[in-house]
Amino acid sequence: MIEIPYARLGQDTLTAIIEEFILREGTDYGSSEFSLEAKIDHVSRQLKRGDIVITFDSVTENCTLLTAQQFKKYYREADNLSAT
Repeated sequence: MIEIPYARLGQDTLTAIIEEFILREGTDYGSSEFSLEAKIDHVSRQLKRGDIVITFDSVTENCTLLTAQQFKKYYREADNLSAT
């Protein structure tokens, strides 16, 4: 799994990735309802802050978003497996 820097993607591609993630994963914003555009904006801000990253898995050929912590954990676990 590799990280894809969001800044290297065109705006249309970035928006499509975020939108697909939101629609696939669903989101829980509590008791309030938010438009798709508001959710896309929220995720975009998280990307810019580095709270989440875009990843690509060459095995499954899927692109997804993970929290920065999830991504780091994935690599720690992969390192541990390769060390054994």
